[in-house]
Amino acid sequence: MRIFDPHIHMTSRTTDDYQAMYDAGVRAVTEPAFWLGQPRTSVGSFRDYFDGLVGWERFRAAQFGITHHCTVALNPKEANDPRLAGVLDLLPRYLAKDGVVAVGETGFDAMTEAEETVFVRHLGLAAEHGLPVLVHTPHRDKVEGTRRSLELVAGSGLPPGMVLIDHLNEVTVGQVAEAGCWMGFSIYPDTKMDEHRMVKVLSEYGLDRMIVNSAADWGRSDPLKTLKTGRAMLDAGFGEDDVDRVLWRNPVEFYAQSGRLLLDDAQAADPTATWEGNSVLRGQRPV
Repeated sequence: MRIFDPHIHMTSRTTDDYQAMYDAGVRAVTEPAFWLGQPRTSVGSFRDYFDGLVGWERFRAAQFGITHHCTVALNPKEANDPRLAGVLDLLPRYLAKDGVVAVGETGFDAMTEAEETVFVRHLGLAAEHGLPVLVHTPHRDKVEGTRRSLELVAGSGLPPGMVLIDHLNEVTVGQVAEAGCWMGFSIYPDTKMDEHRMVKVLSEYGLDRMIVNSAADWGRSDPLKTLKTGRAMLDAGFGEDDVDRVLWRNPVEFYAQSGRLLLDDAQAADPTATWEGNSVLRGQRPV
């Protein structure tokens, strides 16, 4: 089983996670820019964060045989902090870099006016740079948040096929399917979706434009939920080709629209390699 986890926050995960993911069949990931848990208070902290996403984290993943991509944006939660408005002026610099495969996460957290303003700005940047968009739907009032997100996408002029609406569930997927956007599902241990509910959604709506991710971060989450979803699909009667489509070919198709996928760059890990003098493997080969 080959796996592309299209939404996972590896900055907050350990090298043990990378090893377990590789052993499970994960060969590529996309890491969206997101909230770190502790509010950032200056634009400079985002510059360092984005540099880490396109540099250090890509190197760290490669040491375990995993190709790392990222998306960049001012995330919805921090869009409400006026001290961070200048982050939007940083984005064009990073949206031009190899391995940056979309604008995101953008969208809504608390459905504020500030979030909507930033969301619209992100949609414009995506159109300007010819990049897909990864949209975060709110944890609360998800139906209305999804509806308004689709309205703004439609008003932006972006083709629906360039937009992935994420963190969907059974009550929101229908809206997105009808709109023609890609449908994203985060599979969690206790919240959001689980693998068995996901299989039921796939059985009802089919495999077209379906994206499954772990969205693993600094909270209770599981970077192997993609693998567990694949196994649940097989147990439910889906074929191996169906699993490959959902866990590999669909995310590749979506992010390939950026022209920035690095899948051909994957190489065996060099245990002597360093980044800014810092080693990940410390002279040892991955298990």
